Amino acid sequence: MEQLSGVGVLDKAVALLDAVERGPLTLSELVARTGLSRATAHRLAVALQTHRLLGRDAAGRFVPGPRLAAGGSLGLPAALLRELPGVLAGLRDATGESSQLYARRGALRVCVAAAERASGLRDTVPVGSTLPMTAGSGAQVLLAFDPDPDPALLARAVFSSAVLAEVRARGWAASAGEREEGLASLSAPVRDATGLVVAAVSVSGPAERLHRAAPTPPAELLAAAARLSELAGAASALDAPSWP
Repeated sequence: MEQLSGVGVLDKAVALLDAVERGPLTLSELVARTGLSRATAHRLAVALQTHRLLGRDAAGRFVPGPRLAAGGSLGLPAALLRELPGVLAGLRDATGESSQLYARRGALRVCVAAAERASGLRDTVPVGSTLPMTAGSGAQVLLAFDPDPDPALLARAVFSSAVLAEVRARGWAASAGEREEGLASLSAPVRDATGLVVAAVSVSGPAERLHRAAPTPPAELLAAAARLSELAGAASALDAPSWP
């Protein structure tokens, strides 16, 4: 492969990251896409996974990792990102539904991490995907707890201000068919030490399964939100200034 920076190992690692941005890839597909040897591709991909720049989906394919997906202005703490795959996997196993974490980036929400069902009907949201802030329970949570919501976003949303008020009152959100026909999701807020909502943790799947959760969300969803809030809160408390 062509060397661009003069640092061969860096160019090879970036080639792997570029490749998975186009979609999940097996090791063989990584080799074909990048032109690297199988041994080199595997060694670098595993190293990038250790640093949470790559991850694996339910089929074992390489995908963007939570640190890569949380780049830019999301500002999620490293402690949360480190524990996130385990928390989402536990939520998936406990509920039997796909789980995700979304953080806001302007008028979009980004899927920072996901744990998908290995089989059966599922709602696959690739890590790094950007979804609108105008539909879905994750968007409801992020907008409901926004202290200064954008009127233009609210005007385009498929849910009403009354729905957002209900989300604030009960502390979680539900949607069915807002983002895609036949799919539903439930979401809860993740807060930092100040109480600011920094992300939304979700479970999603076919509407006929998730509708059984209403009007009470799975206890496991609220427990996952509490655990992630604990991690975000501890990190933000450590970053806070200490005054004499």
